[in-house]
Amino acid sequence: MGASLKDIKRQSVAVDKTRQITRAMNMVAASKLKAAQLKMENFRPYADKIMDVFDSLASRVTSFTNPLLAVREPRRVRVIMMTSDRGLCGGFNANVIKEVNKFKREKTAEGKEVSLITAGKKGRDSFRKEGNVVGEYVDKLGNFDISLAAGIAGEAVPSFIAEEYDELYLCYNEFRNIASQKPIMIRLLPASSVGSDEGGSESTVDYIYEPSEEDLLAHIIPLYLRVLIYRGLLETSAGEHGARMVAMDNARSSCEDMLQSLTQQFNRARQAAITSELMDIVGGTEALSAGK
Repeated sequence: MGASLKDIKRQSVAVDKTRQITRAMNMVAASKLKAAQLKMENFRPYADKIMDVFDSLASRVTSFTNPLLAVREPRRVRVIMMTSDRGLCGGFNANVIKEVNKFKREKTAEGKEVSLITAGKKGRDSFRKEGNVVGEYVDKLGNFDISLAAGIAGEAVPSFIAEEYDELYLCYNEFRNIASQKPIMIRLLPASSVGSDEGGSESTVDYIYEPSEEDLLAHIIPLYLRVLIYRGLLETSAGEHGARMVAMDNARSSCEDMLQSLTQQFNRARQAAITSELMDIVGGTEALSAGK
């Protein structure tokens, strides 16, 4: 039995309310995206230059006196994973979680232990039951500054120095455009450029350092970690708003399609009801005429 006119009308009202909500959420996400994207794009050149300076210095160091430059057998690995605190943003969080799960499987197959520091409630909730989350930062991505990155780095660094783990990675969604955010995995400690001959495009330039490379690195390494983590937070924030904007736009379009379908269904049902009533009237009239 088909749905009644009342049921169809009720569904139409519910879908229309959902359409209004998704439209409002799309507008809010678009507003937040503009500010987040501006901060991210302004910070990128600074982060790139810090990385160049660090790579240039690290590639020239031969005596690893700084404990953060220690290269050990990677038996234990730690990942800083960044997701959003809220959902309704399509596959934004699922893509990062999938990337971390893939990384974990690969490292576990090599006999290594993997632990996590999660920034964002969605990532924390996904891995909390596994018991390998050693640090979490939730409900902080709505409004943050570099002090959040300093706090995350401040938690990760002492454990590395104490040899609780041997490698530190950072995983987040790199913002490309509103509709595209790609999860990336970066090794923070030990840096891949330490002791190498490939420390960036300026590695062939001969510099005179004052003070020494080791002293400069002692100051730059903490800054390098904070900058890269803060960049990941900015990329995550912009990507979340962009993904939510696209998801809400798609949801609004689906609501409009459903409203159009329900309107057609309502019109057909109403037409069928009117036809049925007319047939009843005609049948009654014929019965009265036959009785005379």
